[in-house]
Amino acid sequence: MTHLQSSYEAYFMFMGVEEFVALGQTHNFSSAAKRLGVSTSLVSRRVAALEEKMGVRLVNRTTRVVKLTDAGYEYFNRCSVILQEMEEANSAVVSESQEFEGRIRVSAAGDYAERFVGPSLARFAMQHPKLQIEMDFNSRNVNLIDDGFDFAIRYGELSDSSLVARPLTTRNLVAAASPTYIKKYGVPKHPNDLAQHRCIISVRDTWHFNENGNALSVKVPVAFQSNSGANLVATALTGLGIVYLPQTTLQESLNNQGLVSIMESYCATNIPTWLVYPSKRFLPRRVRAALDFLQADLKSL
Repeated sequence: MTHLQSSYEAYFMFMGVEEFVALGQTHNFSSAAKRLGVSTSLVSRRVAALEEKMGVRLVNRTTRVVKLTDAGYEYFNRCSVILQEMEEANSAVVSESQEFEGRIRVSAAGDYAERFVGPSLARFAMQHPKLQIEMDFNSRNVNLIDDGFDFAIRYGELSDSSLVARPLTTRNLVAAASPTYIKKYGVPKHPNDLAQHRCIISVRDTWHFNENGNALSVKVPVAFQSNSGANLVATALTGLGIVYLPQTTLQESLNNQGLVSIMESYCATNIPTWLVYPSKRFLPRRVRAALDFLQADLKSL
């Protein structure tokens, strides 16, 4: 057997394994295809070809979900280790100066993501012209695997323990209102006083404060709601009500005195911002490099 023949045989033996592992992780052909950046039909064909080549049924297919057979589960575990070792081997031998290419999909809602994370990823992409960055600013809490995202920006306490989380930065919250609002309605002295005021909210109508080192949660009356940080600030500038947002979002309006900070001693501080992703396994080098770049580029914000 020639070296060329053995290379071809190794290639065809491996074909379909990556698709099968992605299918085992997502339990859905469409989600596996999104994760790999290929068509659903390609994933289906390659997994079917892998089963035919192995002579073993690896998955049980239904209309909605895919479940691994006992043989498929054992094969999935073994192949997962092999793919991880291959990724580590590739990272060890490939020069860091080599250009990255391919797509990176990011879920990143919020004003901080739009103003800082997006431009930072643009700077990363400028260093690697063959990369394609796709950012989704939908405010819903996406399922990274099912929806085909490489990583996401999340804020505050994390509820999904299955995700790997890297700290990106911490931010302070500021309650603020315009001089026009303050002249008309006065200044709340304590968070409980907000019940008598008009509030401009983003997602939730419960605001979290600190009082003497203890957490204090207050349900506020809603005068206006928006999932756009810029829109919330613009609305507060009209004098409609009080906002409670990260300082980075309000800083320009505070500097030019369009808004005035209030209840400063009660506002929450050091709210964490996270980079989250599904697993350390099978993390493409381009994604790992993007995560490293973001942490270094935004550490001072």
